[in-house]
Amino acid sequence: MTDMLARRAALLGPNVPTFYKTPVHIVRGADVWLWDADGRRYLDCYNNVAHVGHCHPKVVEAIAEQAAILNTHTRYLHEGILTYGERLIEKFGHDLEQMIVVCTGSEANDVALRMAQAVTGKTGFIATDNTYHGNTTAVSHLSTRRPPIGGWPDHVRRVPAPDSLEPLGGSLPAQPEAFAVHVARAIEELEDAGHGFAGLMVCPIFANEGMPGVAPGFLDPTVDVVRRAGGLILCDEVQPGFGRVGAAWWGHDYLGFAPDVVTLGKPMGNGHPVAAVVARPDVMRAFREAFGYFNTYGGNPVSCAAALAVIEVIEEEGLVANAHDVGAYALEQLRGLSHPLIADVRGVGLFFGIEFARDGVPASSFCETVTERMKDRGILLGRVGRAQHILKMRPPMPFGRAHVDMLAEVLAEVLKETPEDA
Repeated sequence: MTDMLARRAALLGPNVPTFYKTPVHIVRGADVWLWDADGRRYLDCYNNVAHVGHCHPKVVEAIAEQAAILNTHTRYLHEGILTYGERLIEKFGHDLEQMIVVCTGSEANDVALRMAQAVTGKTGFIATDNTYHGNTTAVSHLSTRRPPIGGWPDHVRRVPAPDSLEPLGGSLPAQPEAFAVHVARAIEELEDAGHGFAGLMVCPIFANEGMPGVAPGFLDPTVDVVRRAGGLILCDEVQPGFGRVGAAWWGHDYLGFAPDVVTLGKPMGNGHPVAAVVARPDVMRAFREAFGYFNTYGGNPVSCAAALAVIEVIEEEGLVANAHDVGAYALEQLRGLSHPLIADVRGVGLFFGIEFARDGVPASSFCETVTERMKDRGILLGRVGRAQHILKMRPPMPFGRAHVDMLAEVLAEVLKETPEDA
């Protein structure tokens, strides 16, 4: 382990993140399990990339078969992107009928921003003040992780994110309208500054904001504000998409609003690097007329074969229904946990959060200790939230009730054993 960390530092440079204080050397995966170099098995309660399970045989076979036949780009005609696109578009409503296939969610969100610029002729964007939408220069300006060189650009406004402990407007019922008020104010600022308002980019369940438990209808007041201002709603479905919310294939359908552009990423290829932008034809036309966009690897036959296999597995194995059923069961079990620092337990489908705080003050150190101790007990979790004080759980979609029982049992033991001042 020490030698591997030294080699990483020498080759990859400083500040390359790893999960956990003592990183895990993973060498194999299958279904909802991962194994380290010592042969120890871990229950994966975190990695949404392996959406239909690690190394799913059908996805592996699809990749291998297509790689042995052809892999090229979309300036040559091939059936794969068309077959996949037709199957994907079937899952959408709201006149979302055309797509661009790219390689990463960052690229997808970058394209979405340009689509909004093309439609509106304006350059101003709004996101929340505790979000993440990717690594390109354009989308990194939406995030608040680190200030860019030269300072934050003036064409981006960040509105306060929804929060469970300190809801906007002073209460949970007031929060939807309060969020919309902040968006309206940001639009006015962008217009006054001469940038104009092009679009709002948002994850429909506010995953990186700590998944604050927004309910269907939450964004309705905000959607009205955006529509009246002539901007586009750019919906980042990288985390909630492909059935994870359980009640629908997409987070925007769960919340009940119609986006102009939807972006997809990590889960789309079950670990194979493929992502997409789905939009209305009028939005796509404006983008294609304004930008000469081409992506060498986007939409290649191997990526499309992987992505098609993922859709087929979700359907064949009933994974959306499983997310609904097992998600409800998991939420019940997690809400049965008891600890003085548990401030809230929430979830939708196979996506859960446990927020730790005392008298409204985030218990960040405690959450970190719990995450580390769960890893030491063979269960992989993550952290999220402005203060990294929320346990984040979003397991592969085949996650079952027996896995929930194992998670809840071990977590109860760790909570009991961990001092409140840890």
